[in-house]
Amino acid sequence: MELTWVALAASLMMGLGGAIMFIFAVKRDYFRDVEDTKYQVFWSDLEELVDNSKESKENGRGSESHS
Repeated sequence: MELTWVALAASLMMGLGGAIMFIFAVKRDYFRDVEDTKYQVFWSDLEELVDNSKESKENGRGSESHS
C-alpha cells in the first residue's frame, strides 16, 4: 500500500512538472511559429543536395576536359 502512494505522488509530480514546462514554453513564445521549423529543415536539405550536384558536375566536367 505504501508503494501505491509513492507511485501516485511521483506521477502527480511528473504531471505537474510537465504542465509547468508547457506553461513556461507558451509564455516564452516557443510555439509561436511551429511551421517555420519544418521549412528550415527542408531548405537546409535542399541546399545540401544542390551543393552535392554542383560538385559532381564540376568533377564530371574536369575529367572530360583532361581526356
